[in-house]
Amino acid sequence: MAKEVRKKTTAEVSTQDDSSQGSTRDQKKGVIKKHQTHAKDTGSPQVQVAILTQKIQNLTDHLKTHKKDVHSRKGLIGMVGKRRKLLRYLQMRDVTAYSSITRALHIRK
Repeated sequence: MAKEVRKKTTAEVSTQDDSSQGSTRDQKKGVIKKHQTHAKDTGSPQVQVAILTQKIQNLTDHLKTHKKDVHSRKGLIGMVGKRRKLLRYLQMRDVTAYSSITRALHIRK
């Protein structure tokens, strides 16, 4: 009465990766569209902060279930530092954009 163990084929594994990757890709496109300053804006500090915030939230949720994942935690700390630097730059350059992005993303400073 042993259960039959079946290995997944490469095609099955790649389709699983594509479906999870597609949702994060769609999330990223949505974040960019929501925070862009003009039609082709993908790299302004506001967009970069919004993308990093989305990644930080996803990684924080991952680390709640995988408490011993030290490498991901180190990546999270790096992302938080990068976001902090971008926010500091934005605060010096454009205070209104800084206040609007922190309010929109619920970032406390």
